[in-house]
Amino acid sequence: MRLSVVTAVMVTWCVMTVNADVQPQRDFNLQSFAGKWYRVGLAYDSPAFAPYRDKLRISTGIITPQPNGNVNLTMWALRPTGCHSKLYQYEKTSVAGQFTYFSTRHNKVKDITVVETNYTEYALVLKHKTFHREYTQVALYGRSPRVKPEIIQKFKTFAIARGFPRESILTPPPAENCPPSGSGRLIG
Repeated sequence: MRLSVVTAVMVTWCVMTVNADVQPQRDFNLQSFAGKWYRVGLAYDSPAFAPYRDKLRISTGIITPQPNGNVNLTMWALRPTGCHSKLYQYEKTSVAGQFTYFSTRHNKVKDITVVETNYTEYALVLKHKTFHREYTQVALYGRSPRVKPEIIQKFKTFAIARGFPRESILTPPPAENCPPSGSGRLIG
């Protein structure tokens, strides 16, 4: 039993140390970050996600800054039952480029960090939560559904440096008609 507790403490410490060195984009500018983004890459090693890896498609989102510095993120994703949208409300922290939000699905607060972006082509975003163990996701967002190969490589290199196995790093195919064309809800 004592060995299990020591092992659990060491694993938690190692994961926290790995994520502790992640800093947000220097001089992060929320207004420049606003607008349409496509999630074109995802690194996620949750065992519960494994059965869905081959079903993942590029999703589309709109970042809308709020007057108080918080952010609304509307995401459209293709599910087996069709194209669905979800609104996420990110709360600002004292550090520009870092946000938190409460996940109603997991009943947990999650940390979001915009690690790197050039605002016009791509963004690397890290999501972190504690839920029975530490979980981290790295997402690659592009201003278009296609990004340069060197940006994909930068994403993969960053994810591997965070400890993700290669098989958990995905660059999904596009989602067809999600959000539906002509829906009037998504303005580019």
